[in-house]
Amino acid sequence: MATEQSMIEAKPATDPTITELQAALKRCPPGTFEAACEFRRTGDVAQLPTVIRGVVERYVERELRSKLKPHDESIRLVEDLGLDSLSLMEIVVLAEDVLRISVTNEELVALKTIGDLNRFVAAKVGVPAK
Repeated sequence: MATEQSMIEAKPATDPTITELQAALKRCPPGTFEAACEFRRTGDVAQLPTVIRGVVERYVERELRSKLKPHDESIRLVEDLGLDSLSLMEIVVLAEDVLRISVTNEELVALKTIGDLNRFVAAKVGVPAK
């Protein structure tokens, strides 16, 4: 039986931007690609946490991934998930490509938790702060 991820990769993608997005997110958990496509297509910011969590999970060691619980915004990127500065930079580069945003080094340093990352990305795409 095919997994959801293999079905995603098997879908024909004729739009070059979709093909690039699919390639960029191929090692992310299932659902990340669909959420990114939906966000790009509709601008639905409700998709952002799924995209962000999927991009982050890609760089977290397998044994620490269970800490990435849905809706827990207090998870610390370095202390809880073991991400180092190189991994954080890779996450930022992928998020910039996928979400079409830009992040400065100064902004990156301020991002300590999943919640910080969610709020930051939402602000970058134009969602007013709560």
